[in-house]
Amino acid sequence: MVVKYRRVREWAVRAILGLSISVSGLSSAGPAMAGPPNARPAEPGGVIRPVAVFGRDDRVALPERLASMAARMGVLFNNPARTVCSAFCVAPAIIATAAHCVAVASPQGARLRPADFLFARAYDRERDYVRIEGFSTGAAAQHIYTGEFRLNVRPPIDAARDWALVRLERPVCRQGGIPVRPASSEDILAMAEAGRLFSVSYHRDLPSWTPTYSGPCHAARDFGASSWKTIAPDFESPDEIVLHTCDTGGASSGSPILAETPEGPVVVAMNVGTYVQSRMITQQGRAPSRQQTETIANTAVNARVFAEHIAGFQQAAILRAGNPIRQLQEHLSALGFYSGRADGDYGPVLKAGIVAYERARGLPVTGLATAPLLSHLTAEATSRHKPTSAPMR
Repeated sequence: MVVKYRRVREWAVRAILGLSISVSGLSSAGPAMAGPPNARPAEPGGVIRPVAVFGRDDRVALPERLASMAARMGVLFNNPARTVCSAFCVAPAIIATAAHCVAVASPQGARLRPADFLFARAYDRERDYVRIEGFSTGAAAQHIYTGEFRLNVRPPIDAARDWALVRLERPVCRQGGIPVRPASSEDILAMAEAGRLFSVSYHRDLPSWTPTYSGPCHAARDFGASSWKTIAPDFESPDEIVLHTCDTGGASSGSPILAETPEGPVVVAMNVGTYVQSRMITQQGRAPSRQQTETIANTAVNARVFAEHIAGFQQAAILRAGNPIRQLQEHLSALGFYSGRADGDYGPVLKAGIVAYERARGLPVTGLATAPLLSHLTAEATSRHKPTSAPMR
């Protein structure tokens, strides 16, 4: 995502949020399934490089005390789109990852089909594969709950919406989810100051798709010459993002940023990309010449943004694709909340229509296509078309 703004008359600053998603050819991992490519160490001049390593590369094997973490994480990959991201369990059949990993076009320009995704829990150990719920009935899209289907590419960047919850077709997270603890961004910065912040992630440039530990991580508002006063305007909701220096590599989008607590590690944020600035100078209106690019920090979404949605999504009665979705579309269209086709498919336009309707009617805003929502719309449609009896004389 690229943003531009002018700091003084002759200078322009370009801020880039690079998405840490791995894109490459995929290799076979079994007779019926496929997995992410065999990773290999980065080579000088090669195409596989760390996305953002600050100073010394601190990514190491998981410490023994965190060994159980590997059983509650995995890789989420899409063979046709050739993408790989990290994801982690938040409930027995729900994982969390970055929205751009599941809801935007692939780098090749193809539309990402929910039915093409596979989650491989503990890929380096068990390779426990599972599809998205609704895969077999064509309803997988309804089981992806995102902060935003289409992220802004101009300022202010809506990075705080770059989160997704995905419901799986079976409870593959048998050890449960990693605890998610909402905290203010100020509290997260204090955790980092106390040396309690770290990350666990998969990386394209490291061998065998083994989850690694990076920490303790620094997190702050100001980074060198880039003050929070100049950084904050680049983001739509700056108070809901956490800039950090946990080392990352390709495929680290969707990985948890964790904090040590007396009860054990808890998720306080989710890594989504790398924040980069490059300075350019324009001279008397002539075309700008690009100067040196500087990686400022990695970017994470504060977990409190998505934590509140986990329980509701887990219990939601999601509609099947086809006729129920078509009825939903027809009702919303009749009320002026949906302008798309009544095709029985769930997508960004329908989600926007649902959100608009929920807000207008004072309902909890979810954007989900659920059975209670359809019942609510049906009741409203019936009420609007109910004939009025003539008064008795």
